[in-house]
Amino acid sequence: MVNKVGLKYGPAVIEGVTKDSVLIVRLKELILATRTKFQEVQVVSTYDFGRALMLDGYIQSTEADEFMYHETLVHPSMVTHPSPQQVLIVGGGEGATLREVLKHSPVKEAVMVDIDGELVEISKKYLDFMHKGAFDDPRAKVIIGDGYEFVKRENSSKYDVVILDLTDPYSTEIASKLYSREFYYEVKRIMKRNGIMVTQAGNSYFYPRTYDYVLSNIKANFRIVREYWYWIPSFSYACNFIAGSDVLDPAGMNEDEVNKVIKERNVKLRLYDGKHHISLFKSRVLKSDFIRE
Repeated sequence: MVNKVGLKYGPAVIEGVTKDSVLIVRLKELILATRTKFQEVQVVSTYDFGRALMLDGYIQSTEADEFMYHETLVHPSMVTHPSPQQVLIVGGGEGATLREVLKHSPVKEAVMVDIDGELVEISKKYLDFMHKGAFDDPRAKVIIGDGYEFVKRENSSKYDVVILDLTDPYSTEIASKLYSREFYYEVKRIMKRNGIMVTQAGNSYFYPRTYDYVLSNIKANFRIVREYWYWIPSFSYACNFIAGSDVLDPAGMNEDEVNKVIKERNVKLRLYDGKHHISLFKSRVLKSDFIRE
């Protein structure tokens, strides 16, 4: 829910970062407020971040910094794979993850599965600056349905890359089962032998126990597990990401190798490059002995 408060600066959106801290963002305009079958959806305009998508009271993407999140989520795994032809995206209703995947020339099919069809339609109408027409790309296949059930029904050894662009594991009930050990087992089953998966994993500083739960579930299924994070201004914290594979190691690529892949595939980017890739995997994952859930 979007809460408006009468500050001296005007109405604002109040978002809970933790149970004890909040983010207050000055609100310029409430564009849309509705409830779908699955969640509350708001599209708002803010002074600092431009237009923003909120789900169940949490900022998901904003006009100003969504590229920081989506490029960091998508490209380390896409670049690490030598030929990502079949890609699965679970979640990502605003279409920005799909947009980034389709920048890679080897992609023949990008399947995006989102449970909330109403959200996808809202995104098409109000968030064109995020999807940038990705839904209309002939390589895109958008399926409205439960991501967990879709993965369980899929054929084994089908996908080169699986990207899980979900709501935080502690924010809503919708995505909680998509962070389970059982789900990662099914994800691995539908990946090719040299496949790679990646998920966003919330924030390890404020929610260390939940983060460790997700991390341990991925480690139980994949031989190579790499953690990385990047600061997202509109989240007011560093967002964690975890990649898993039995063969491919994103931390094993050097700067020149990453830049070569980007150039060969003619991928146009705002943030991600070889230096960014290397910095991600040199960073220590943030944890705290003082803040607990």
